[in-house]
Amino acid sequence: MSDAFSPRTDKIPSRARSLLTNETAGYIYKRLLQALLTLFLASILSFSIIQFAPGDYLDTLRQNPQISPETIEDLKQRFGLDKPVFVQYWYWLKGIVTEFDFGRSFVYSRPVGALILERIPATLLLTFSSILVTWTIAIPLGIVGAIQQNRPLDRLLRIISYFGQGFPSLITALLLLFVAQATSPLFPVGGMTSINHNDFSWLGKVFDVGWHLILPTIALSISGFAGLQRITRGELLDVLRQDYIQTARAKGLPENRVIYVHALRNAINPLITLLGFEFASLLSGAFVVEFFFNWPGLGRLTLDAVLAQDVYLVMASLMMSALMLIVGNLLADLVLKQVDPRIGLGE
Repeated sequence: MSDAFSPRTDKIPSRARSLLTNETAGYIYKRLLQALLTLFLASILSFSIIQFAPGDYLDTLRQNPQISPETIEDLKQRFGLDKPVFVQYWYWLKGIVTEFDFGRSFVYSRPVGALILERIPATLLLTFSSILVTWTIAIPLGIVGAIQQNRPLDRLLRIISYFGQGFPSLITALLLLFVAQATSPLFPVGGMTSINHNDFSWLGKVFDVGWHLILPTIALSISGFAGLQRITRGELLDVLRQDYIQTARAKGLPENRVIYVHALRNAINPLITLLGFEFASLLSGAFVVEFFFNWPGLGRLTLDAVLAQDVYLVMASLMMSALMLIVGNLLADLVLKQVDPRIGLGE
């Protein structure tokens, strides 16, 4: 019986070795090491910038005559604000490395990690819904614009994209708030759920969150959609001018096959490369949108922490944003490798 199973057992180390020496696995390990260095340098820069702000969290408490100087001094020692800046940073970094502890929030008197974990799903939901809407609309319209180059439909789409790029998330959110007010109660404008959300069935809860997600997603998608549409049109036009496309047409291939199989497959590569950067830009835009629509995400938490000078909460929020940017770029590279196997990750 043992002889029957020994061949499989012998293959396990070889499979593990093949995984470790695989190009993709090696690339991921390399990027993870780079990510650690990037996060370390970003943490130093962020902590230094935060210290340039005048005062600290205790300044607000000092203005309250009901709080004694002894209490202020006790809080200062408890939060570690009585120590030099580099000592504060060292203790914060040591807590992360040894215990995965991001410190304790001054305002909420809770672990920072728990606060981040509570808020980040809402931000990710808003970001991914915006990416889905942006790509679902922009890619087809960019293809239509390239096919209908310099025709009335193409000109109309270009005008729309120009206007879309001219409206940042701040302006778009304000306009949508006016629309929501004019069409009330068609669109909700506050929070992520309704007051009676817990009374709904699971399907009703999904629809309730989706209902509240409509306006924030539109506000976050408009500028990204406009830019992606123009890039898609330009990339596809460049590919359609290539010799191999003319050769494919000369062989009598159907136009749809030429465009959607040969041309689009090569035009999509630069768009995937941009996906990681778009993910980062959407995160920064989400902070603005969350503020206007009272969306309970990481953006509002970070803004409130900055205003209160809640140092450790600000640091954790910035590190989480940097981590999401790194992950977004890594995923974009891996998707690009799958779409075009000719690309070598080792290069």
